[in-house]
Amino acid sequence: MGRRRSPRGRGEWDQTLPGFSETKRAETAGVSDCWSLRLSRLGELQARNGVAPSLGRRVGRERSSDQGGERCAVEEGVFKEASATASLRDLGGHTFRMLVPALLVLLFCLRGHAGLSPHFLQQPDDLVALLGDEARLPCALGEYWGLVQWTKDGLALGGERDLPGWSRYWISGNAASGQHDLYIRPVELEDQASYECQATQAGLRSRPAQLHVLVPPEAPQVLGGPFVSLVAGIPANLTCRSRGDARPTPELLWFRDGIRLDGTTFRQTLLKEGTTGSVESILSLTPSSHDDGATLVCRARSQALPSGKDTAITLSLQYPPVVTLSAEPQTVLEGEKVTFLCHATAQPPVTGYRWAKGGSPVLGARGPMLEVVADASFLTEPVSCEVSNAVGSANRSTALDVQFGPILQARPEPMSVDVGEDASFSCAWRGNPLPRVTWTRSGDAQVLGSGTTLLLPSVGPEDAGDYVCRAEPGLSGLGGGAAEARLTVNAPPIVTALHSAPAFLRGPARLQCLVFASPAPDAVVWSWDEGFLEAGSQGRFLVETFPVPEGREGQGPALISVLHISGTQESDFSRGFNCSARNRLGEGGTQVSLGRRDLLPTVRIVAGVASAAMTLLMVVIGVTLCCWRHGKASFSKQKNLVRIPGSSDGSSSRGPEEEEIGSGEDRGPIVHTDHSDLVLDEEGALETKDPTNGYYKVRGVSPPTSPDSCMTALQMKSPGIFNLP
Repeated sequence: MGRRRSPRGRGEWDQTLPGFSETKRAETAGVSDCWSLRLSRLGELQARNGVAPSLGRRVGRERSSDQGGERCAVEEGVFKEASATASLRDLGGHTFRMLVPALLVLLFCLRGHAGLSPHFLQQPDDLVALLGDEARLPCALGEYWGLVQWTKDGLALGGERDLPGWSRYWISGNAASGQHDLYIRPVELEDQASYECQATQAGLRSRPAQLHVLVPPEAPQVLGGPFVSLVAGIPANLTCRSRGDARPTPELLWFRDGIRLDGTTFRQTLLKEGTTGSVESILSLTPSSHDDGATLVCRARSQALPSGKDTAITLSLQYPPVVTLSAEPQTVLEGEKVTFLCHATAQPPVTGYRWAKGGSPVLGARGPMLEVVADASFLTEPVSCEVSNAVGSANRSTALDVQFGPILQARPEPMSVDVGEDASFSCAWRGNPLPRVTWTRSGDAQVLGSGTTLLLPSVGPEDAGDYVCRAEPGLSGLGGGAAEARLTVNAPPIVTALHSAPAFLRGPARLQCLVFASPAPDAVVWSWDEGFLEAGSQGRFLVETFPVPEGREGQGPALISVLHISGTQESDFSRGFNCSARNRLGEGGTQVSLGRRDLLPTVRIVAGVASAAMTLLMVVIGVTLCCWRHGKASFSKQKNLVRIPGSSDGSSSRGPEEEEIGSGEDRGPIVHTDHSDLVLDEEGALETKDPTNGYYKVRGVSPPTSPDSCMTALQMKSPGIFNLP
């Protein structure tokens, strides 16, 4: 029967099994050393006895023709015989000297006859066999036809070829040619032992041959497999374990996609008896969400199974949500609608969404979508989406590119500086894109500067006033505007005289001056020739000072100071009064004069007006009396109809003459009077009572043929006063 070949050559396993062939090598070296020693001694003996060196060479040739089964004992006998021959030289002298070569030849012939004795043609060597395979231990003998047996750890297996009692053992080969090979099939662990081939009748024993039984490793076990659940981002250990009686101890390796993984820790557990119980390999890793569904392989391999056996596991990753947040559109004008989309992948599935703006929750927003109307706040307050599941939560945020018009953030502050110092104004506008900011003076279109700051170096009084910070509207046309700030230039007071009314001699008078000062004046003083007065009264003089509601732009608050004079004198009209004010920067003042009014022109005007009024009054009275008398006479002569409202029938009668008069003229107005207007004088005649005392014209009816009447005369003399037909 043929022997199954081991996965590796014998030379390879010789290196891995200590002491495997030492016996053979030592035996070979011993034989060589023995022959070298003996040949050197034989040469010495030949030299001492005068034997030709050819004898040594002949002996060497004879030795080379011998089989490998000779031992040093034979050579030792030869050398003893050579020693005896040397002693003969001493005893027999020259007589025996010629017999020595013959004796030596005889001895070596006897030695050649010894090469036909039983000997080993092939001895077993150490062998490595896999569990379950077939093992063959060779043994071949020459010049031997007796009983051959094998021993296992010194125990004889038997002399028969089929080895009764050993069902898996048998001896095979051509016995006639001396072939006695031991076969074992299938090899089991108990077969690992030391074996010898023995020729019992010849007393020959082969060198011991060690049979090593290799046990291939079983498929390893991964704890928690075949599906291992891990949490992304949390370090974890994967344990691969190999159990059983694998020989030698297997090596455990980790692979992913055919690539060996590093970062493993190897651990071996020993049983109490000292044999290997189990081996483990621990792979440390920190998984990510990308490892979900990945396949890892643990491989157990050894010399018994170089290809190894694999066990695969699949990673099932649990990980918190992976969130992406987008806005559509990302760039938007203020007031337009924007939609935020929050997309998340998670294992286990998502359990909730939470929206916030600028860190504050957006009430009512629960799903993966949020719709808003964009305003300027979205530029600085990003929108965030937080997604949660059973493992954890993740948050993403984004800010909108909201375009909006300028919004005033910081107004310019009023400034108050001294003359010659620098003044600056600052204002801040916010907008997207950034607005263009310009500076002008109030009421003037000239641009003084641009940017958020305006610098006015070395200001003077003329620089005082209001300054305007203006921002242009944005792309949307919204926003923009202006903000003002006043520059007050601190300077010495400016005093201006106000118009004062002329005064009568010995009458009251009032003088006024206007004071502009920043800072406010410490005092306003009126002075004249013989004195001065700041406040209060002094003799005929009284000073009052009060503020003006609105002062001049940029020149600080205004004050009006009034000097009252009671009982003016001649000297008051000829001298000047000084109004002055002072502050920490200096003093200013002006002179105010008092005007005089004369009494004569006024009296003349009043007298002329009174004379004209008297003349007009007399004329009016005369005309009134004349008209009244004439009306009385005509009333008594004419039968004028007097309509009395209280009459019984309520109607009026008309005489024939009145009808003729009424028909021949333009119907003029008829005076209607009631009963209360009629009075009776002493003579029993009726008189008409004028309730207006002559202010209203009373028209009477008279015959047109009376040209010398009063009315006619008045009409002719004064046609412009009365308008009669």
